[in-house]
Parts: sequence; C-alpha cells; structure tokens
Amino acid sequence: MDRFALFSECLLVGVWIAVAAVPLFTFPAAFAAGTRHLRRYLAGEHGGLREFAGDARAAARGGWVVGAAVWAAAALLWLDLEAVRAGLPGGPFVGAVGVLAMIGLLVAVVRAASCWEPGALWRTLLAEAGRNTVRDPAGSLLLVCGMAVVVLSGALVLPLAVPVVGAVAAAATAVRARRLSR
Repeated sequence: MDRFALFSECLLVGVWIAVAAVPLFTFPAAFAAGTRHLRRYLAGEHGGLREFAGDARAAARGGWVVGAAVWAAAALLWLDLEAVRAGLPGGPFVGAVGVLAMIGLLVAVVRAASCWEPGALWRTLLAEAGRNTVRDPAGSLLLVCGMAVVVLSGALVLPLAVPVVGAVAAAATAVRARRLSR
C-alpha cells in the first residue's frame, strides 16, 4: 500500500471527523465513523463520504450520550481546577487527579470509538475500552501522545488541528489492531 495515500486518507478522515463533530457532543460518533472508514480502507474495501456519513449517523444514536458525558466531565474538571486556583487545601493533588482522570476518560472513549461497529452498544464498548486502557499502557500512551499532538498543533496553527485528528484516528486503529493480534 502506498504510504502517502494512507497518510492523505488519514488527513481527509480528520477533516470528516471535525465536520461531523461540529455539534461537539457527536465527537465519539464521528471518531467511530472515522476509524471504521480507516479499517475499511486498510482492508481494501470500498468506502467514501457516503459510508462515513451513514456510520456517523448510526454511531450517533448512542454516541451522543457518550459525548454529552465527556462534556459533563470536562465541566466538572473545570470546576475542580477553579477550586485549585482558589487555593483550597490539597487542591494541587485533587487537580492533578482530576486531569489524569480526564485523560483516562478520553483515552477510553477513543478506544471505544475505534472498536465501534453498527449495532454495538456504547456501554459495552466503554467497559471493554476502560479495561484495555489499563491493560495496555503502551497503547494508551500512544493515544495520549496523539491527542497532545492535536492540542499542540491547534495551539500553534488552529486549522492544522483539524486534519491531525485523522492521525489520532489512525493511531487508535493501529492500537486496536495491535490488541487484536495478541
């Protein structure tokens, strides 16, 4: 397989994910559709924007609840960090635990989305992804680094963060394939 073609497909998927995730709470569904598209691409199966859109709609049926939960957790983290800034005793420790918990939650959501297939229940996917997040620290670290690259790319040049999301989708697909090959 041509490596540049795969790279360009990842960047295109990043744009598709970003557009499908514009309503913010649909990010897990958009990410699930993106990783499913990459799995089809790597298997040599036909797939394009129409299949991606169909997958995004199907994943959004239960995925919007996961997205809303992530935003609720982010709001709680923000409140936690505000309490840290207020100088409460033990605040730095509680803030660090909150940040690490949020990172773990994001890794579990990304892992769950990378395993999504039509008809899969998000609750089951998240339970398995939570276990895999702890059992496979190398894969989890790869996903954390990928998310850090998206954040840093967005901090430097905001439009660059959009296609880089596709690279995180590729990393999640690779982590899933590595886990399945064991």
